[in-house]
Amino acid sequence: MARVVILGAGISGHTAARYLDRWLGKGDEIVVVSPNAKWNWIPSNIWVGVGRMTPEDVTFDLADIYRKTRIDFRQARAIAIHPEGDGERSEPYVDIEYTLPERAGEQGRVAYDFLINATGPKLNFGATEGLGPEYGYTVSVCTAGHAHEANEKLQAIVSALKRGERKTLVIGTGHGTCTCQGAAFEYIYNVDHLLREAGVRELARIVWLSNEYEVGDFGMGGVHIRRGGYVINGKTFAESLMVERDIEWIVRAHVKKVDAGKIHYETLDGQFHELAFDFSMLIPPFSGVGLKAFNKVGEDISAQIFAPSGFMKVDAEYSPRPYVEWSPEDWPKTYQNPIYSNMFSIGIAFAPPHLISKPMQSPNGTPINPAPPRTGMPSAKMAIAVSQSIRDMIRGAPKPTKTASMARMGAACIASTGVGLFNGTAATMTVFPVVPDYVRYPDYGRDLDLTSGEIGLAGHWMKWTLHHTFIYQAKLNPGWWLMPD
Repeated sequence: MARVVILGAGISGHTAARYLDRWLGKGDEIVVVSPNAKWNWIPSNIWVGVGRMTPEDVTFDLADIYRKTRIDFRQARAIAIHPEGDGERSEPYVDIEYTLPERAGEQGRVAYDFLINATGPKLNFGATEGLGPEYGYTVSVCTAGHAHEANEKLQAIVSALKRGERKTLVIGTGHGTCTCQGAAFEYIYNVDHLLREAGVRELARIVWLSNEYEVGDFGMGGVHIRRGGYVINGKTFAESLMVERDIEWIVRAHVKKVDAGKIHYETLDGQFHELAFDFSMLIPPFSGVGLKAFNKVGEDISAQIFAPSGFMKVDAEYSPRPYVEWSPEDWPKTYQNPIYSNMFSIGIAFAPPHLISKPMQSPNGTPINPAPPRTGMPSAKMAIAVSQSIRDMIRGAPKPTKTASMARMGAACIASTGVGLFNGTAATMTVFPVVPDYVRYPDYGRDLDLTSGEIGLAGHWMKWTLHHTFIYQAKLNPGWWLMPD
């Protein structure tokens, strides 16, 4: 009999919870701790952000779903991990603070035999002055609520354009170390599509502003694909989409500050610039959620458990080395903490060993390089592998039994570039492996037979289908386990 505690109920945490509920014995317990009442299919927030969906279309109540199971759901945020227990009790536990309205602020403890840290990231808007919808001047699509607000402000821009006013829209990343360029990439094309449908595109200037070295880097060091018998890079693929749609781009940029109607940014050459805007959606940088860790005598051991970014250390090689010496083998395989064998971390919550894109900084010492992506398919694969390992360890296995290295897995991404039954499009991309391996694939770091990119109406239909498929699956509807993650 064992208790598994999962911190977080996003894509990776919820995936782990549903598989453990299916696989563990009746005497075992599963506890999910999440500050959010609702599960959010984040990829479709893009469509909420242009008014094609509502927040209700992309969310559902976690408590309602977990009532179908034996999962004990605690609407609370994790504060600290005690992997050795304390002087009063030897069993490890987590300090939590409830966010359920009727218990808001109440604190408690949850003991565990196995812990999965799937908290995801903190949306670190505070890293850039003036960034974000709450205390700044830009909007976001990182949550369903943010996306709903973004659409309201976007519709006001559409109304102004219809009155004949000219407007500048800036979309991209809001800091030199951001990840998740893909979300901004999708959003800029959906905004372009919306303005064309409204008949006002010629009055709008749309600008892509990114920390990527080249358009199409996405924090993966770029990508190469075969098209028409030729090998082209992601830069050519992405730039062609922008040229076709009259979208300007600014790359190698770190947003230093946002004022009302003005973005201040630094470029990799050390120059400082300003860009006026009427509407701006900039993705924030990510950091750990601020979890602490303490040993049995109450000493703070957070620096041993977490990287400086706040993400949890796992079975990766974190030794500092020059970029050219980093290896795919540095990447974690089991996602097990190296100090405490009953702790794991998955999804964005684990600390990557190094950047995939080459680390760079301006002459002023400002880092301007994308962080590695760890969302979508990789998050789900990690969750399933860790759940299988925990299941087997509960049954007596001495160590994790399953692996899911990003250096040995592929990923598929369908990026919407416009919604419409007959005029919608999406860019469909596959990459293998996610972390390039120049030993196995010396020319481009990836298998070009398994790395591809296409754009068209079929991709839009596929993304629309996957939206409904994954929400059906996440709601634990009949036969959910037969569907691919």
